[in-house]
Amino acid sequence: MSQEQRQYDIVLYGATGFAGRLTAEYLARAGGDARIALAGRSQDKLLAVRDSLGPNAADWPLISADASQPSTLDAMAAQTRVVITTVGPYTRYGLPLVAACAAAGTDYADLTGETMFIRDSIDHYHKQAADTGARIVHSCGFDSVPSDLTVYALYRKAVEDGAGDLGDTTLVVRSFAGGVSGGTLASMTEVMRTAASDPDARRQMNDPYTLTPDRAAEPELGGQPDLRWRRGAEIAPELAGYWTTAFVMAAANTRIVRRSNALLEYPYGRRFEYGEVMSVGRSVAAPAAAALGAGVNGAVFALGTRFFDKLPRKAVERVLPKAGTGPSEKAREQGHYTVETYTTTTSGARYVSRMSQQGDPGYKATSVLLGECGLALAFDRDKLSDLRGVLTPAAAMGDALLARFPVAEVSLETSRLG
Repeated sequence: MSQEQRQYDIVLYGATGFAGRLTAEYLARAGGDARIALAGRSQDKLLAVRDSLGPNAADWPLISADASQPSTLDAMAAQTRVVITTVGPYTRYGLPLVAACAAAGTDYADLTGETMFIRDSIDHYHKQAADTGARIVHSCGFDSVPSDLTVYALYRKAVEDGAGDLGDTTLVVRSFAGGVSGGTLASMTEVMRTAASDPDARRQMNDPYTLTPDRAAEPELGGQPDLRWRRGAEIAPELAGYWTTAFVMAAANTRIVRRSNALLEYPYGRRFEYGEVMSVGRSVAAPAAAALGAGVNGAVFALGTRFFDKLPRKAVERVLPKAGTGPSEKAREQGHYTVETYTTTTSGARYVSRMSQQGDPGYKATSVLLGECGLALAFDRDKLSDLRGVLTPAAAMGDALLARFPVAEVSLETSRLG
C-alpha cells in the first residue's frame, strides 16, 4: 500500500507518556485536518489522554501497540504515513519500531539522544529504509533540532552570499531554563550503561564521527572535544568577556550535525569543525564556573561510561524519577532557551544563527519541534530532500522546518557579522 492510500497521516506512539501527552496536545492544536491516531499499550490510558485534548481530537482512533510484540508495531506502521514515537529509552525499546517502519516504507520521527541506538539503527536498517523509501529521522526535539537547523541555516545564508564553506562553527547555549523528566534521565543512564558494558561502544562514543555514513571519508581534524571550556572571545568577538563551559548534550548533538554534513554530501565543507558549549556569563566567578562545569561533566561521563554497568539496574531506577513524570505546568510555561551558533567561512565572513523558544526546552519546546517534524514529513513532501534511510532533521527536512518555524513560534534568525 502506498503512503497516499494509508488510513492515517500520523500515528503518535507513546501518547500516554509525559512527552507523548505534550506532543498530542500540540498536534491537537496545530494538526488541522491531519488524520491522527494515538498508540500505546493501554487503551484505557489512551482514552484518558484523548479525552483531555478537546474537540479537535475527539474522533482520533486509538491503536494498541507494544514494543514487546513486534507484530503490533508492524500493523501500526502499515496503516500510517508517519510514526512519531516518544517511547524510550530507545536503546531498550526503539529498534523494533525502526524495523517496522523501515519494512513498511513509513516515515518515522523520534526524540532520542542515544548515540549508540542511532548507530544500531543505521547499521541494521538504513539500507532497507532507503530501499522502501522510508525516512527514519532521529533526534527531532531539543536534541538535536536547534543544533542541526542553526548550522543548516548558516550554510543556506553562506551559499546565498557566496561566502564559501563553513569553517570553525560553535553553538553557544546563551540561556536555558527547564526541568528534567524521568524519561530523559532513563535515556542518559542507558547511554552510560551501554558504554560501560561494551568497550567498542565506548570507543565509538569517543569518535566525533560515530554516526558518519563513511568513516574513512571524514577529515582528521583532531579530537573536537565535546566537554570543553573556552573564553567567549575565542568563539566570536561579540562574546568577549564571556566564559563558556561544557554542554551536557554536546556529545549527541555534534554527531547529528556531522552526519547531516555527510548525508548532504558535505555542503558545509570538508574542513567543517563543530562544537557546543554553554555560556556561564561574564562575572568574576565565570572562569572558575567554566572550568568546574567542564571538569564535573567530564568526570561524570568518564566514570559513568566505564563503571555504570556495575550498578544494579533496579537500585538505579529506585532513585531516579519515574518515567512518565516531568516538570510542572508552571515550570514548563516559564522555561525557555536561546542558542547562538557562530561560524567563520573559508572566505573570512562571519555569521550567527539565533534560535529560541518559550517553554521548557526538553518538554514544551520539544513537543513543538517533534510535532512540526511529524507534520513536515506528512505534508511538506515538496520541501523534503530526496534522501531516504536513517537521516537527521536537517538532511531530511531542513527547508521544510525553516519554513514551518515562524508559524510554530520558533524563532530562528541568521545574520552576517562581518
